[in-house]
Amino acid sequence: MSVQHVAVVGAGPSGLAAALMLARQGRRVTLFERFDEARPVGAGFMLQPTGLAVLDDLGLTPAVAALGQPLNHIFGREARRGRVVLDIRYSDLNRPRQALGVHRAALFHVLHQACVAEGVEIVTAREMVAAGEGRLTDAAGHETPAFDLVIDASGARSRIAAALGPGPRPLRFGALWATVPWPGAPFDETALEQVYRAADKMVGVLPVGARPGSPDRLATFFWSLKADDHPAWLDAGLDAWKGEALSLWPEIEPALDALTDPDQLTLASYGHHTLIRPVADRLAVIGDAAHSTSPQLGQGVNMGLLDAHALTEALATHADLGDALAAYARVRRWHLRLYQALSFGFTPFYQADGRFLPWVRDHILGKVARLPFAPRLLAATVSGLLLDPRRR
Repeated sequence: MSVQHVAVVGAGPSGLAAALMLARQGRRVTLFERFDEARPVGAGFMLQPTGLAVLDDLGLTPAVAALGQPLNHIFGREARRGRVVLDIRYSDLNRPRQALGVHRAALFHVLHQACVAEGVEIVTAREMVAAGEGRLTDAAGHETPAFDLVIDASGARSRIAAALGPGPRPLRFGALWATVPWPGAPFDETALEQVYRAADKMVGVLPVGARPGSPDRLATFFWSLKADDHPAWLDAGLDAWKGEALSLWPEIEPALDALTDPDQLTLASYGHHTLIRPVADRLAVIGDAAHSTSPQLGQGVNMGLLDAHALTEALATHADLGDALAAYARVRRWHLRLYQALSFGFTPFYQADGRFLPWVRDHILGKVARLPFAPRLLAATVSGLLLDPRRR
């Protein structure tokens, strides 16, 4: 079957990247977005070398890098004694390449502009909830004409993907996220810095560059929190929380000063799942709709970009749609399974109740990380390069 007209559901990074790649292959692309206006959702994140390689192929890395902040270091210490328990440097890679701290608005801006320039049709205020035989059904029950292929990139709570397998299993811990002005010294503008109290409290500062059209440098601030504890956090008030945060990390006071309203902090909740088979008849699922987990390894957006790249490459190299979808699922299978397992295994050392796992993290894993082989392995892990699917 020839794929001429493709529907993409969701204007996040993976959906926009897939739409752009398909349009550049000469296909007609219609992108459906549930909001009244296509816009970014969320704070900052890290573009790893794998995600940057996809942007390289699109010729968009310079535009994103101009808004982002190069990062060479991930650093974490426990609050009580200041013991370093996480120290990862991208310069330890076989082929060193820095990551990039990016505000979601910056990546959205670059991808969205490129899609518009390539003639992608963007339909807003239409939430799609089901797909079958190439047709989409929206929340009002209206059905679209048939497409040659539907790509679901509508996120972890996708109702389309739910028809292919169980949805995410909720994780107890989430995080409060906020965008704040870059606090300056003593923070390292080339590092993601984190402080932990056992595994039930974590605070972090990530440099993310600037939003489009503004010279102001920004940081993403995050605070680990159980989703069930959010109402109690609201009731306690900002002053009580700020006092607790400052007791763990006094240097974050400039970031906290910028937070004057609870609405500035958005609670993100997480779930863990991986679709066994992210394809069906005339349907492919990419990004968080196909696989989601905690953000501990910083792979979410990067995995979605890799999905988009693998799918569009499969469509370019296989004339038969069924063969192309099978190739996409096959190319992504082991890389995804590895990182889902790593994230699932590592998360309890950084977000959990109890004291045993944090003790192991602080007294054993920290020492293992200093063994001769460990720095390169850790750098390759967070870079997304283990079982790199682009090599196949």
